[in-house]
Amino acid sequence: MIARNQGDRQQRRTLLTVLGLNAGLSSVLGVGGWAADSSALLANAVDNASDAAVYLISFLAIGRAGSWKRGAARLSGVMLLVFAGGVLIDAGRRFLTGAEPVGPTMMALAVVAAVINLICLQLIRRHDSGDVNMKAAETFSFNDFASNGGILVAGGLVMWLDQAWPDLLVGALVAAIAVRGGIDILRDSARGEPVGGGGA
Repeated sequence: MIARNQGDRQQRRTLLTVLGLNAGLSSVLGVGGWAADSSALLANAVDNASDAAVYLISFLAIGRAGSWKRGAARLSGVMLLVFAGGVLIDAGRRFLTGAEPVGPTMMALAVVAAVINLICLQLIRRHDSGDVNMKAAETFSFNDFASNGGILVAGGLVMWLDQAWPDLLVGALVAAIAVRGGIDILRDSARGEPVGGGGA
């Protein structure tokens, strides 16, 4: 019981830390994406905002019954799928109306975001509890880190080619990564993967 309570406290501290980092990063990427007219940066901003909300849900789930935790994980998965749909709609709108993304801004913010997401990923991986919500948090951080690499490449291509399609393509790919992550989380929660805390 004591060990479990200590594990719960550690999870809470970790989730609050990554929640704050993702909320701050979302604000920076949102402003940068708007200023740079970048679909990929805006997609990342919404993604990080979604992650922050999911981390809050996961924080509230710590120490509760397994069924409650699986329900929170299902909500996390659904939020990712909704986010992906919004990104695809925005990418389609920008494709039709035109966009002029700023490559250097995309690359600079992608590097900053990659560092922060790597920190989040390392913090989360310290917990090997098998908790479905911590697994969901790890999925989000890994997806974000991979997306940052895509934005870095897209920013370079935008500068080199002087065209917007690399930005739009990466925005769509970020959505595809989110779809995969959301489906994985929903599958894990449906199978009843091991969770920490109370029983189902």
